[in-house]
Amino acid sequence: MPTEAATQAQAILRDASAYQWYVIPLFALVVYVYAVEIERRNWNLLFAGLAFWGMDWINEIWNSLVLHFTGYAPMWAAPGKTAFLILVGLNIEIMFMFSIAGIVFCKTLPDKAIKIFGMPNRIPLAIGWSAFCVIVEIWLNSVDALTWDWRYWSAGSPIPIFLFGYLHFFVVAFLVHDMNTIKAKITTVGVIFTIAILSLVTFGSLGWI
Repeated sequence: MPTEAATQAQAILRDASAYQWYVIPLFALVVYVYAVEIERRNWNLLFAGLAFWGMDWINEIWNSLVLHFTGYAPMWAAPGKTAFLILVGLNIEIMFMFSIAGIVFCKTLPDKAIKIFGMPNRIPLAIGWSAFCVIVEIWLNSVDALTWDWRYWSAGSPIPIFLFGYLHFFVVAFLVHDMNTIKAKITTVGVIFTIAILSLVTFGSLGWI
């Protein structure tokens, strides 16, 4: 049987009746952030942001599949108040946040030659920002904004959240940021979103997500 949180999330899944007007300024903010980077021709940040966002879509899809195949619960759910729940663990507010988060995080990247703790700076920054995100998630879980029903994905077991919930987002975003050519960036981001879109269409049409 599905957990209470999973049942609540499924009950409001893609229910447009909860729409709120604040979605429009959030969308405008996302457009503005990307427009600024395009105006500045800052392709490193632009494609790093898209890569980060695309990785989150892939995560949200497999999370929904966990619920489908177990019949119990996703790894995380967002059953609380929202203007629109896209997937069981992804509401529209979270989606907009992740769409610009990669740009925000990559703005903290120093020159590649600078080392932190004797290591290339991308490594400790990926670890540090991932740990920060896990701490935020633990707080969100404590106020029931984000629910966890699996004991190995919880505040008492944060390592899987760190490794599979965030670290690869930062690794991929930083790699895309540092790629030498725009073609390489476009290709990588294209592959990520192709996987995400095909998965959404395929699993969505099957009713699995």
